[in-house]
Amino acid sequence: MNQPQTMSQKILASRAGLPYVEPGAIVEAGLDMVLANDVSTPMAIRGFKDIGGEHVFDSSRVVLVADHFTPNKDVASALISKEMVEFASAMRLEHRFEGGSSGVSHVLLAEQGLILPGELVVGADSRTVTHGALGAFATGVGASDLAAALVTGRGWFQAPASIRVELGGELGPWIGGMDIALALLRLLGPEGAHYQSLEFFGPLLPRLSMEARMSISNLMVESGAKAALFPVDQVTTDYLRDKAKRSWRSVAPDPEAPYAKTIKLDVTGLESLAARPHRPHDVATARRAGYEPVNQVFIGSCAAARLEDLRVAAQVLAGRQVHPRVRLLVLPPTPRIMLQAVREGLVETFLAAGGVMGPPSCGPCMGGHLGVLAAGEVAVATANRNYRGRMGHPSSRIYLAGPAVAAASAILGRVADPAEVLS
Repeated sequence: MNQPQTMSQKILASRAGLPYVEPGAIVEAGLDMVLANDVSTPMAIRGFKDIGGEHVFDSSRVVLVADHFTPNKDVASALISKEMVEFASAMRLEHRFEGGSSGVSHVLLAEQGLILPGELVVGADSRTVTHGALGAFATGVGASDLAAALVTGRGWFQAPASIRVELGGELGPWIGGMDIALALLRLLGPEGAHYQSLEFFGPLLPRLSMEARMSISNLMVESGAKAALFPVDQVTTDYLRDKAKRSWRSVAPDPEAPYAKTIKLDVTGLESLAARPHRPHDVATARRAGYEPVNQVFIGSCAAARLEDLRVAAQVLAGRQVHPRVRLLVLPPTPRIMLQAVREGLVETFLAAGGVMGPPSCGPCMGGHLGVLAAGEVAVATANRNYRGRMGHPSSRIYLAGPAVAAASAILGRVADPAEVLS
């Protein structure tokens, strides 16, 4: 008799060529996609050469994306970009995204249909978990594991136990994926899903867009999660209909699948939220998160700046002006999203309000590139981490929030609920 399995178990078992994988077991499994960016690629290339690599395992299953430091900000980042271009050319990679208009990898790969349901994906970046929104087991690895994956097309995993997350209730005005993600981080804390897989269920799911799902999966690594998977449903198939580059088969958990525990979140009555410095799980309502003056608002990154998010921000900003003290930076995460934002008039709304548009890249999210914060400055960002010094000086402070809160904060010059602006 077959033992029931979760989505995570099934994907790992199928890629390991096994009928069943016990949580906690160590398995070696074949990979469907390997991702590297301009932070991790140089180390991975060195590891690739150190182990005698001459060719990648499959030139159609390796993706390099320059997104963190492009357009090149200095000579060091220019050299990284050059190294990536040369490696991609030498390996004849089919999918490489270079230069200042490539886009943010964890938005770009889904947009390009390069990661699909039921697949096993690794990337040398913690936000690889974002692709769990598509029903893939996607997780971050270190540069040495990435180097081995480039050569062999395989990786080793300790199969995680899974947590069942049930989402229900009715979404209120201005509540989106980022608010749900922050509410879950408040429930889980920094270690509540340590080396476990989160799998989502519940009556709210049909009403959650793919953009919202990606925001939720993206932030779950802040609870220690190894992966964060949504089921493959109509939302998934609609999203992939004109995007998928390969055929795919969905994976669903068995009815009696074993979950380590169940967490329930009813979003009815949920208010707009913000995470206070310097911890993503220190979450409060936007009205009570903090009253200190804000110097910068960043709407961008792979967490909550997709087209749906930009539309929300533009609704709040329309006909209003950014506070004189605030720098509003808006970076659509891919060229395609930037172009659509132009066509819909969103960019005009941002500029008319006093914002500045930036290139499709990670930009201020990781710091040291665009939008660096000075000593003592405060930012509100639709990013995924607000650790001390993340976006600049160690004494700067970052609040994390969704696009509606970010836009309202830009107008009022402090962390604000959008209702405060729109009323």
